[in-house]
Amino acid sequence: MRFLHTMVRVTDPDATIAFLELLGLKETRRMESERGRFTLIYLAAPGDEAEVELTYNWPPEDGTPAETYGGGRNFGHLAYAVDDIYATCQTLMDAGVTINRPPRDGHMAFVRTPDAISIELLQAGGSLPPAEPWASMPNTGEW
Repeated sequence: MRFLHTMVRVTDPDATIAFLELLGLKETRRMESERGRFTLIYLAAPGDEAEVELTYNWPPEDGTPAETYGGGRNFGHLAYAVDDIYATCQTLMDAGVTINRPPRDGHMAFVRTPDAISIELLQAGGSLPPAEPWASMPNTGEW
């Protein structure tokens, strides 16, 4: 297992990037999704593989105000790459852990800690072929 990133939601990406750059972090990559109406911005300290993922959800097209985040909703999740996402999820399920977002695509799953902290599991080295029972398993709650 390898730690990948921590995700936080931001309402002013430029201000947050400027702040993190003061700490020495540098932008490593960026992705925009027109369809999903969000921007992902990754930053890391020089020489460090672990990143901070800034998620900026664009304001609604209908002109209503952009969402604000209070009470910890700005914190998103921790992410880890795993060698076999199906085996990892099976081990967790066998221990009584609920798989909130099963790895239907052989690539990504979400679980939660006992304190409800979201953990994203990503298949290292690319997606595995879809497999049962995972391919047909529904989401069981908020990720």
